[in-house]
Amino acid sequence: MVRQPRVWCGVAAVLAFAAVGCGADGGGSSSSAGASGGGEAAAGFPVEVTDCEGGRTTVGAAPRGIVTSNSSALELLLRLGAGDKVVGTGFPPGKGTLPGELDARAQEVPVLSETVIPKEKLLGSGADLYVDTFATVRGGGHGMGDQPTAEELRAAGITRMYLKSTACAAGAKGPVTDLTAVTEDIRTLGAVTGTADKAAELVAGMNRKVEAVRKAVGPTSEEDRPTYFLFDYDAGTKQPVAVCNRQVANAVITLAGARNVFADCDDTFKQVGWEDVVAADPDWIQLAVRNRGSAAATEKAFDEARAWLEGNAATRGLKAVKEGRYLRIGSEVTTIAGVRNADTVEKIAATLYPSKVKAGR
Repeated sequence: MVRQPRVWCGVAAVLAFAAVGCGADGGGSSSSAGASGGGEAAAGFPVEVTDCEGGRTTVGAAPRGIVTSNSSALELLLRLGAGDKVVGTGFPPGKGTLPGELDARAQEVPVLSETVIPKEKLLGSGADLYVDTFATVRGGGHGMGDQPTAEELRAAGITRMYLKSTACAAGAKGPVTDLTAVTEDIRTLGAVTGTADKAAELVAGMNRKVEAVRKAVGPTSEEDRPTYFLFDYDAGTKQPVAVCNRQVANAVITLAGARNVFADCDDTFKQVGWEDVVAADPDWIQLAVRNRGSAAATEKAFDEARAWLEGNAATRGLKAVKEGRYLRIGSEVTTIAGVRNADTVEKIAATLYPSKVKAGR
């Protein structure tokens, strides 16, 4: 049976609202992942990482075994060339949902849980590094199930590091309007896994694409930039889930030269009413659906999302709906922090500014 994609951030409201902050239980002040000794220390180690509140953890050597909390962390490690060190993951990517050869490699990773990894499985995984994309409740508790404490992780010899672009997003000091947090995560993962050169290459590629778009659409005044609504179809249609200004999708939309209609919402996600969408009357609507594992199945989901908007009394009169101004771009590449965010910036901009931006150049 084909696994359906189960990913963090923006594709399921229950997950969006479970992350309510980010604590400081980063696994201690001087942990040592993969302390295999000698030679690695000269190759960029030790590496210091911080959690959402500035707590510091020292990684003494490249990890021997890594567990990822979900598919976004797994994808980054695969892209960095550190996938052979991953000994387990939670929220695994469904078959066919990652691009190219990444998909085959992802399917070989042991699945510790289809959702949040149970504490016992994580502590008994044999890993020495846990890459966590989930926020923790302020005061120490974890917002995503019964997760191990910092003391339990230390006792098991596991260092926890956060992908801060996701885990710390809700606590950001202001709106997220660029991909700096994402590229910093990639560089940190590269440093921790001994793949810093590959990380620099990935970041450089992202920066080139985003900078090209910025130069192309930069002269467009704020008031002339089209308004934009990300319709998270898989989060449910009864009450829409808005992408707010602390979510990476807000940065993607902004960098592409558009105005997120819910950019005044100081959070990552928020349930709103269809009357709020109608009041915003967006110029463009992104039909954000999860990758279904095949191009045909995903296109069918896009068709379903469009049909819903055109058949619903509250939305059929929207400007974007009447004029057919849709973008068929998946949820994951927009709301999940990663390398493909830069591709999405380019793709959105190429649709909104076809005379100025060409996708895939």
